Amino acid sequence: MKTLVRIACFFLIAAFSAGLWMRAQEDQTTFRVKVDMVVLGFTVTDQKGKYVNGLKPKDFRVYEDDITEKISTFAEGNHAPVQVLDNGEIRPIHGNPNAVTGPGGIPPSPDVVNLRSDSAGTNVFVLFDTSNYMYRGFVYASDAIADFIRGLDRADSVAVYTYSRNLNRAVPLARDRTLAIAGLRNAVAGDDSALYNCLLLTLRDAAKVPGRKVVIVFSNGPDNASMVAPDDVRAVAEDEGIPIYVISTSELNRDPISAATFKRISTNTGGKSYFAKTWQKQVEAFESIREDLGNSYTITYYPQPNPNEGFRRIRVEITSEAAKKYKIRARPGYRPQRGL
Repeated sequence: MKTLVRIACFFLIAAFSAGLWMRAQEDQTTFRVKVDMVVLGFTVTDQKGKYVNGLKPKDFRVYEDDITEKISTFAEGNHAPVQVLDNGEIRPIHGNPNAVTGPGGIPPSPDVVNLRSDSAGTNVFVLFDTSNYMYRGFVYASDAIADFIRGLDRADSVAVYTYSRNLNRAVPLARDRTLAIAGLRNAVAGDDSALYNCLLLTLRDAAKVPGRKVVIVFSNGPDNASMVAPDDVRAVAEDEGIPIYVISTSELNRDPISAATFKRISTNTGGKSYFAKTWQKQVEAFESIREDLGNSYTITYYPQPNPNEGFRRIRVEITSEAAKKYKIRARPGYRPQRGL
């Protein structure tokens, strides 16, 4: 009998110890930051606001939380990216998806964005407001978007999405301009506006596409049906490195809340916001965006070790004396993905 009692006590103690050990392991669970390639697009302008072209990788220095980063790839405008070697020289990136390696020469994970030689141009996602707010001026807005699509660089791809209460993926991402415009022309205005819900879904689609991408929102301003907060959408765009350009047909003084939100979203993602009530102003806004895309720089880098698991600030500097004269517009930073 005593022997059985001892055996029972032994198993109880063992089970209790095992429970304590498992709880200790749970308490010691650590989160690691997933280090993916960072894609950063930016523009450089002079004191008169004119674009500065022809700069090379050696002309830039990139910092993340004041830590100097090594540039992996570099591209100007719609040209194909080139790989930047350790000695500062550049070379073309051929079709091998692992041509751009991570730290220490290790190939990146499959879900890391790879810029290859066929990734010239920009992946443009147009999100067109077809809510009941757009009854007035709907046809003119459609014409302005069609003109923009026709004028895109041949290397660019374009997707046309429309939204009211729900998102409609009218035309998937492709280089066929005729198809994109046909899908645009089939749009019909009506229903409530859930801009931020649909913008979030558009960003999720864009994030799956390798290479450089932007989202262009054409909106009449108000949102009366979204469940998602505007700043949550902005945070996703920041983290994914997707600039958002907003063209609003509403007047600043009539909808100051939407106007302030649009400015905040575009500024914090490296894009721009425009308030264009007339068709002519809308055409000018699209022309400005097209020029921005054709005169920007895109670099990628793998972040150096950094204990900061929150918002990491990005800073781009020009190494020459001309830095005092030039202005750089880029997103301010991002939040790294977390994993177990």
